[in-house]
Amino acid sequence: MPSPFPYPILYRSPRLVVIDKPAGLPVHPGPRTERSVETLFPLLSRRKDGPWLAHRLDTDTSGCLMIALRKQALIEAQALFATGKIRKIYRAVVENAPAAESGLIDRPIRKVSTSQGWYMESHEAGQPARTSWRVLSRGKKHALLELGLLTGRTHQARLHCALLGCPILGDARYGAIPGPLHLVSWRLDAELSTETISARAEIPPHMRQSCQDFGLVLP
Repeated sequence: MPSPFPYPILYRSPRLVVIDKPAGLPVHPGPRTERSVETLFPLLSRRKDGPWLAHRLDTDTSGCLMIALRKQALIEAQALFATGKIRKIYRAVVENAPAAESGLIDRPIRKVSTSQGWYMESHEAGQPARTSWRVLSRGKKHALLELGLLTGRTHQARLHCALLGCPILGDARYGAIPGPLHLVSWRLDAELSTETISARAEIPPHMRQSCQDFGLVLP
């Protein structure tokens, strides 16, 4: 029987689900939107004690999102995320291109709140944040990067790319020209006590089109 859930399910077991979240869909309901990942939970399970988000993605970021269907699975998955034992690989189209072919960004991050809203900044008093990166393809003014999030801070990939001098295309908050955010949580690998998860999301259409326009090759 086809799943009533409206978005692709990349992995499913009695304990955990990984979905391919589309860009623009928030994970939590809010005052400006009624539709969110959490409001769709009844389509995944009718249990009264779940489901739960095992981690989070920004509204404008698409790709692999893990959802726990059982409380014990939630506790185990969150512990693995917290200790960096779940492999999270992102892909991003960025403005400019790094001079090197690969590297590691190790810059702590903290949240800054203002009357106009909030953002993340690099600060020595922030939480540790580490992102590995490598260039997959180069164009004249853009590049396709693969990012390994070794920690899971809010806006980590976005801020670290900006600190590299290569803001993610569409990310006006961190220095790029405004537009659709060109960032996808492309792959998620996890080894849990009862199962092994390896999920891979689709590259969203706007990223594929930009890669074609900019002469970037998607491996």
